[in-house]
Amino acid sequence: MGRGKLRIYLGAAPGVGKTYAMLSEAHRRFERGTDCVVAFVEHHGRPRTEVMLHGLEQIPRRELEYRDALFTEMDVDAVLARRPQVALVDELAHTNVPGSRNDKRWQDVENLLAAGIDVISTVNIQHLESLGDVVESITGVRQRETVPDEVVRRADQIELVDMSPQALRRRMAHGNIYKPDKIDAALSNYFRPGNLTALRELALLWVADRVDEYLNAYRSEHQVSKIWGSRERIVVGLTGGPEGRTLIRRAARLAEKGAGGEVMAVYIARSDGLTSASPKELAVQRTLVEDLGGTFHHVVGDDIPVALLAFARGVNATQIVLGVSRRKSWQYVFGPGVGATVARDSGPDLDVHLITHDEAGKGRGLPVARGARLGRARMIWGWLAGTTGPVLLALLLANFETDLGLANDMLLFLSVTVAAALLGGLLPALAAAVLGSLLLNWFFTPPVHTLTVEDPKNIVAIAVFIGVAVSVASVVDLAARRTQQAARLRAESEILSFLAGSVLRGETSLEALLERVRETFGMESVALLERESDVDPWTCAGSVGPRQVVDRPEAADVDMPVGDHMALALSGRVLPAEDRRVLAAFAAQAAVVLDRQRLQHEADQAKELAEGNRIRTALLAAVSHDLRTPLAGIKAAVSSLRSDDVAWSEEDQAELLEGIEDGADRLDHLVGNLLDMSRLQTGTVTTLIREIDLDEVVPMALGGVPEGSVGLEIPESLPMVAVDPGLLERSVANIVENAVKYSPRGAPVLVSASALGGRVEVRVTDRGPGVPDEAKDRIFEPFQRYGDAPRGAGVGLGLAVARGFAEAMGGTLNAEDTPGGGLTMVLTVRAAANGSGPATATPAGTATSAGKATPAGPVTSAGKATSAGTAPPPVGTATSAERRTT
Repeated sequence: MGRGKLRIYLGAAPGVGKTYAMLSEAHRRFERGTDCVVAFVEHHGRPRTEVMLHGLEQIPRRELEYRDALFTEMDVDAVLARRPQVALVDELAHTNVPGSRNDKRWQDVENLLAAGIDVISTVNIQHLESLGDVVESITGVRQRETVPDEVVRRADQIELVDMSPQALRRRMAHGNIYKPDKIDAALSNYFRPGNLTALRELALLWVADRVDEYLNAYRSEHQVSKIWGSRERIVVGLTGGPEGRTLIRRAARLAEKGAGGEVMAVYIARSDGLTSASPKELAVQRTLVEDLGGTFHHVVGDDIPVALLAFARGVNATQIVLGVSRRKSWQYVFGPGVGATVARDSGPDLDVHLITHDEAGKGRGLPVARGARLGRARMIWGWLAGTTGPVLLALLLANFETDLGLANDMLLFLSVTVAAALLGGLLPALAAAVLGSLLLNWFFTPPVHTLTVEDPKNIVAIAVFIGVAVSVASVVDLAARRTQQAARLRAESEILSFLAGSVLRGETSLEALLERVRETFGMESVALLERESDVDPWTCAGSVGPRQVVDRPEAADVDMPVGDHMALALSGRVLPAEDRRVLAAFAAQAAVVLDRQRLQHEADQAKELAEGNRIRTALLAAVSHDLRTPLAGIKAAVSSLRSDDVAWSEEDQAELLEGIEDGADRLDHLVGNLLDMSRLQTGTVTTLIREIDLDEVVPMALGGVPEGSVGLEIPESLPMVAVDPGLLERSVANIVENAVKYSPRGAPVLVSASALGGRVEVRVTDRGPGVPDEAKDRIFEPFQRYGDAPRGAGVGLGLAVARGFAEAMGGTLNAEDTPGGGLTMVLTVRAAANGSGPATATPAGTATSAGKATPAGPVTSAGKATSAGTAPPPVGTATSAERRTT
């Protein structure tokens, strides 16, 4: 039996038509043959809504008396017994009258859904728990009835019932919402146009967030990469310059214009070095964007426009905000710049904003960093300058009528050589020097058009030219490479500073660190692999990314060893060798984080052991008196019986023997609880699940209580339960003993049972002083006795043992207030999969639940109480077939 589906009609205010829409949906389903019933619908005297109830089956409501007044609530048990396909439940946030099955109506709905019944319900936006403060600031009214947001978010369908404030006020004025005597007060207070407009906006935004969750899940499931502009997502491209703050604030204002807009700031560093970023400025901008509610991202990419557009499309962004370039006018000869390139390649689905700022056109404060690797395009331009540049220059000078002289010609060829060095490095510069010297000899050194040099001075000049050209090219190339290496180190230091900052900010989980590695290096997936020894297989200690994790480091695109038996495996692309230095730092940090997590786990285990030692210490202190008291009584009675000085009558001997028996029973009960608690603490309790009737177990648990102190009500129609009979018997015995201890004279404890879907509840109700809400969980802790004023013997282990056994069987034990005063213990266990089947033993882990059971054999007639004094013998005398030692 699966869980039912929940559909919610959400409105901004009362009267928008939520209940009417729910009833209309019910009529549509009823006409299609769906079994629909009205579990609870309140029409509030509205004629049109009342008419919609005609033709639909209505479950009779439950009447409850509270403070001398009669109230009606939804009868959850009646709905569960009727088991329709669809139940209509109005006003999801309603608070039930004391004495109802649950405190809140949404809890009633959860019961119906758990039983496999589909539910259609209604709720107003002001009743959502997270919006209580906002609604109070708007309307001045604090909503007392609320429903957790998660309950509404888990709904399978959420439909917004919308109406303009003007139309809603007209409905109010026409008397379609409230009675005539309340219309004027409502219109002038809660139903003011401003209030209704603000509540409507809240409802629209809340539903938009829910729709966005559905959209993201759909895009991920169907791998949709194209941008869908369903909501405004603004990506801010940062360079690390001072203009970044202006861009972030401008993007935040753009996001505010579109409801629900998001701001994502991204800094893209080249994989071969920083551009002109200031780490301090980036830290300030990161803080700023986070303060404005946005997120900061740091990614690596060789081509900044391509990387920026890829990031924007990856997050389904609709707008990109960039700053106007800081380059001087003459610098545009080297290319259009990032802003123009992004605007050109963004396509029709991305809007690009170029924002002016104070730094525009002032030039970059730091030189543009270049990587140690010049790249393919740079090398091509370098070789073109080194080979075609001297030729073009020679043809130009040869056709120039004015003779500039050999010295000037050499300086011009030297300039071409330096340009080749700047573009392509040393080798293109050497080619330019050699080719330039040959061209100088051929065109400008007499005799021309030959390689012969007539004047020895020209030979020296050409030799000096070659030497100077090679020297200048070497110096220029070396300086460029040193600058590039410095930029590379700065890039690495920035990444490492982010890594250290993440540790300081508490991002110490292994998954967060691996995600940082994947984002920094632009990988598809990252995994941390480890093994015990060189011959053991690799295992995955943690991974991130959509791509399937590799099973060994050799299968990854990049692997970084960490010690002898650990490695960081990256899949997606091959990284250059210089990136491995930073990757090694990430790998070492990943190993540290993994060790830290394991140490934390060991610390938690040590804490559990320390807790166990504390309990054992408390145990010794607690039983020092409780064990001695019955032993002293037994010792005194035995000594009296063995005395030869006194002739005891038969009545006296019987009384002494009865005292010995009572003391032994108290010792047996106390020692049994101590052993059970010890097993629960050490996790050695094992269960043998059987299908059995409650009437075979519960009466046996009542044998140790005084006669007439307990009433028993077990209906004949109860299904069999899948439990360990011995553990269930001990749990019920401890619960009943505790209830009898605190119940006043003349008010017997009532033990009743009922079925709810795939569960069976055993309720033990007393009329004692009760327990405050803040202490209801504390009474189940070991060595806890409420008020520290126990009545009778015991060390405060009974309820702790009872809850432990209940959870071991897959059930629960909770405390509730008894209507009219007192405490009710609710023990919930699983119903058997086949109530009429044989009582065969099955392992606890394989026991099935939620099955429909046939009625069990009768204990007593339903609703008839029997005396506990006629129950079978005490727990300690149960046979092995009925009670196991655990």
